[in-house]
Amino acid sequence: MTPMKQAHFAPAVAALLALGSCAGLLPAPAGAAEKRVPIPIQLPKPMFEGTPQNMSVPNLQKPLGRPRDPFLAPAGVTNVAKGKTVTSSDMEPVIGEIAQVTDGDKKGADGSFVELGPGVQHVTIDLGAPHEVFAVLFWHFHKTPRVYLDVVVQLADDPGFKTNVRTLFNNDHDNTSSLGAGKDMNYVETAEGKLVDAKGSRARYVRLSSRGNSANQLNHYVEAEVFARAVK
Repeated sequence: MTPMKQAHFAPAVAALLALGSCAGLLPAPAGAAEKRVPIPIQLPKPMFEGTPQNMSVPNLQKPLGRPRDPFLAPAGVTNVAKGKTVTSSDMEPVIGEIAQVTDGDKKGADGSFVELGPGVQHVTIDLGAPHEVFAVLFWHFHKTPRVYLDVVVQLADDPGFKTNVRTLFNNDHDNTSSLGAGKDMNYVETAEGKLVDAKGSRARYVRLSSRGNSANQLNHYVEAEVFARAVK
C-alpha cells in the first residue's frame, strides 16, 4: 500500500474501531476504568470523645479532624470476611475467642474483642477462595485511645504466608517485628478503625500483625473487614 493510501486508510480504521466499541461489538480497551462507588461501611458508635492528648509515641499521625472520606471501589464490592475462618499466632487468647475477629460485632465494649498475648502476634483470615481485595478495615481497640505498635497488613496466596506475599501497610519503622521496615505512620485507634487500600490485589489470605500498644504489651482485635469480590 502506498504512503498516500495508508494516510487515507488509517483514519477510516480508527473510526470503525470507535464505532464498534461504542456499539458493544468490540471489547473495551484493556485497563478501562470501572465505575467506583463508596464501599458499604457501617461504623460502630464512638466510645470516647475529643482528641487524645500527650500520646508519647513517635511518628504519630495527626488526627484528621473530620470523618474519613468515603472509600471508592467497583460496584458489588462487599465485606467478604464476615464469618470467615480466622487463625492466630495465639490460639488460646487471654480474653475472648479468635472467631470474634470476623463475627460482625465491632462495638468495642467488654466482650466485643479478643485479647492476644504480649509480643508480636497476628490473626489470619481465610477468605475461602481468591478475591480481588480493595480495602482492609480493622479495629484493634477503641474503648479508650491507644496506639498499636508495629501494625502490618499483608496478603498472600497461602496460609503460611510463603507465596506471593504483599505488604499493604507497615508502621514498624525499625523492623522490630522482623517483617521488614515500614514507612507508614503510627495512628490513634478510634471507632472509624484503620482502612488500608489494597488496590484490587488478588489474594485468599489476609494477615494483621501487631506488637502490643501504648497502654500495655497485649494485642487486641475487635473486628476485621475485607472489602473484596470473588475472582471471576
